[in-house]
This record gives sequence, C-alpha cells and structure tokens, in this order.
Amino acid sequence: MIKQEEVYKIGRIGKPHGVKGEVNLMFTDDVFDRVDAEYLVLMVDGILVPFFMEEYRFRGDETALVRFCDIDTQDRARELTGCDVYFPHRLADHSEDDLSWAAIIGFHIVDNGTQQTIGAITEVDDSTENVLFVVDAHNEELLIPASEELITGVDYDSRTIQMNIPEGLI
Repeated sequence: MIKQEEVYKIGRIGKPHGVKGEVNLMFTDDVFDRVDAEYLVLMVDGILVPFFMEEYRFRGDETALVRFCDIDTQDRARELTGCDVYFPHRLADHSEDDLSWAAIIGFHIVDNGTQQTIGAITEVDDSTENVLFVVDAHNEELLIPASEELITGVDYDSRTIQMNIPEGLI
C-alpha cells in the first residue's frame, strides 16, 4: 500500500480527451518526464493507486495527454476526472539544486539558531514575487519567506530545510 508521505502531488486529471481513454493531465511538476517514469499515482476514492502509462504527449507547459494501461474507453477515462496525481519521492530526481516547489511539500523547516523544527511545509505560495513557505507549526499557519539568503541547507533524505529564520518572524 502506498502511503501519503511516500509521494507528493504533481497535478490533477482533467476531462477525457477523445474516445480511446486519454486524459488531460494538468501538472505543476514534469518530473514524470525528466526521470522517464513508468507510472503515476492517483488518489482514487481516498486510496493511492499506481497507474501505468502507455504513452503521453505534451500539449503545453502545464498540460499533457496521458493514456494509462487498461483505460481504453472514454467512460473509463471519465472515472479518473478530478483525481489528484502524485509521484513517488524515491523515483524523483534527487538533485537538491533542482527541487521543484511541489517536491518540498512535507519537508520540515529547521531553525539554524535554535535547531528546533518549526513545522512542515504544507504549501508553497508563489503567486507573488516573494515566494512563501506555508508552514504548519503545531496547528498554527506560518508564512516564511522562501528566500535563498535564508536557506542554508536542504537534506532530501531527512526531508528537512535548514533556515536562518529572522528574529520575530515566529
């Protein structure tokens, strides 16, 4: 059984495309193409389920048409509409210089000054020029600037980000 902490969200399935089972995948991270993945993980009725890809082709920078194995009709494809799409951390490219915003969801922020864990990143708000980590700090939401000047280290294996947190921010 695939656990939520083993994967991270990379997109969502849109409506079917055509009558042969293709679906629109609206993605925020093209990791499935960079590592030549065989499958994606979909959240179906609250359960993470692997779906093997027969083929895919890009329609733009954030959309691809995907055909999954055993999904060969428009009706079967329609059943996947709205499913969130995830990718396994263990298959992702592990270059710390090339981590996507989606890949760091779930990482813990550690304050360099106190060595205390502040909380887990639940979201990355990149809607403005100043990107922010949305952090769940013991059921309190904190916004921490995702500035390169504040980040001192990233440990993919332990899923932590070391930061110099400005005084008074927490």
